[in-house]
Amino acid sequence: MWKADHQIDPEATIDQPAYAFFFCVMGAVSAIVFSTLGAAYGTAKSAIGISSMAVKHPELIMKSIIPVVMAGIIAIYGLVVSVLLTGSLVKMYPTYKGFLNLGAGLSVGLSGMAAGFAIGVVGDAGVRAAAQQPKLFVGLILILIFAEVLGLYGLIVAIYLFTK
Repeated sequence: MWKADHQIDPEATIDQPAYAFFFCVMGAVSAIVFSTLGAAYGTAKSAIGISSMAVKHPELIMKSIIPVVMAGIIAIYGLVVSVLLTGSLVKMYPTYKGFLNLGAGLSVGLSGMAAGFAIGVVGDAGVRAAAQQPKLFVGLILILIFAEVLGLYGLIVAIYLFTK
C-alpha cells in the first residue's frame, strides 16, 4: 500500500535517480571522517612522544609541537573536500557525479588517514630522538613533510575528481 508521499519522484530519470545524491553525501562523510581519524591518531601518537620527551627536556615542548600541527592540517584537507561536496548537492543529481564525488571523498579521506598514521609514528619516535640528539631535528622535519604530502596527494586527486 503506497501512500501519496511514498511515490517515485516524477522528475527522476535513469541517469538522475532519486538516490544518486546519497553517493555524494557518503563522499563528504568519508572525507571528513577518515581524515579526522588520521589526524586524531597522529595528534595522539605524537602527543605521547612529546609527553615522554618533556619529562627530561621541558624546554623542547614548543619545538616538538610540529607533528601535532601537521596532523591537524590533514583534517583541514578533509574538511575542505567535505564542504565542496556538500555545497554541490542539488535535488536531481546525476549518478556519475555521485560516484565521482564518492571517489573524491574516499581519496582525500583514506590518504589523510594514512598520512595521519605516518605523522603519528614519525612524530612519536622523532620527537624522542631529537630530544636526545638535536642534529636529528632537520631530518625529522623532512620525514614529517614527506608524510604530510601523502594527504596532499589525496586532496589533489579529490579536487580533480570533483571538477570532472
